[in-house]
Amino acid sequence: MKIFIFLALMLSSYSYAQSGHDHQTDTKKSDSKNDSHNEMHEGGHHGDMGGMHGGHHKLDKNALKQFFEPLPASIIDEKKNEALIKLGKKLYLDPQLSVNDKIACSSCHRLDNYGVDSQPTSPGHEGKRGGRNSPTTLNAALHIAQFWDGRAKDVEEQALGPILNPVEMGMPNEAAIVNKLKKIDDYKALFAEAFKNEKDPFQYKNVGKAIGAFERTLLTPSRFDDFLNGDESALNDSEKRGLTKFMHMGCVTCHNGVVIGGNSYKKIGLVEPYETKDMGRFEVTGIETDKKVFKVPSLRNITKTGPYFHDGSVETLDEAIRLMAKHQLGRQVGPGFIDDVKAFLGSLTSKGKE
Repeated sequence: MKIFIFLALMLSSYSYAQSGHDHQTDTKKSDSKNDSHNEMHEGGHHGDMGGMHGGHHKLDKNALKQFFEPLPASIIDEKKNEALIKLGKKLYLDPQLSVNDKIACSSCHRLDNYGVDSQPTSPGHEGKRGGRNSPTTLNAALHIAQFWDGRAKDVEEQALGPILNPVEMGMPNEAAIVNKLKKIDDYKALFAEAFKNEKDPFQYKNVGKAIGAFERTLLTPSRFDDFLNGDESALNDSEKRGLTKFMHMGCVTCHNGVVIGGNSYKKIGLVEPYETKDMGRFEVTGIETDKKVFKVPSLRNITKTGPYFHDGSVETLDEAIRLMAKHQLGRQVGPGFIDDVKAFLGSLTSKGKE
């Protein structure tokens, strides 16, 4: 059964290649006896691989278009929604949304740290920690849904969850939040301006609308976007080599689209079982096949947003790459593959913050 799953994954990602097989020899020292068979185009050897000839990393443009698309310039009219976004940013940064005035959205999703807190799981208002890693809010509005299990349909709905979560921000109910905000002078004008057409702007759903509007501005264009838009010099040789390996190995089966992930749900341990007590989407849907199924994370800014996986249990990106190749694709990869793919992933970091 594992073989059939693996073949299905490979067919979807290999279809674009001009050559069906890689005949390269790994000149680097392997960390696995199988590396020479499993790794592709490592060291200084070059050959025909998806449009790469004689040492030139010319990736097939049709393949790139098939799997990736550049980040849009904007997904919200910032001028039209200026007042809403201003309110949303203040709410995002305000610890007064928590029961003890100590935890804000930005506590776990720091704007100065790529939208994360760099912890395996985040402490709430009493110091207790949730069971899942806090994903980045950067580019999150472009995901298929929110949370690891996809239980919120968009960033507006997601923003309302942690405020009422007893472990996270700990507010007892919606009315308590609304009453608290009404007593803060700054918010009187901000809510009135942001929701000028509403008789009563102080509604809990409007908190989510405002925070969501702000989060829709958190897009982080990268050098990879420049590359997709035609700038061949945007990536160096190592990054292009890593991109080619990323595509040929089948990583693009899950990590594709505008945010290189975030647009589908997959079982962790698809080919080789992965040990976790977290049942993922099964807790939302109750469907047996959703056990251990999670939203595929976006790889934008991934070199900056560790630790990794749904429980934050993997400290390094090197280990995350190795484990994903093993558990999702049934492949053993060595340092050459990991180094090149990690180099490519570095090109997904927000420009000017690399």
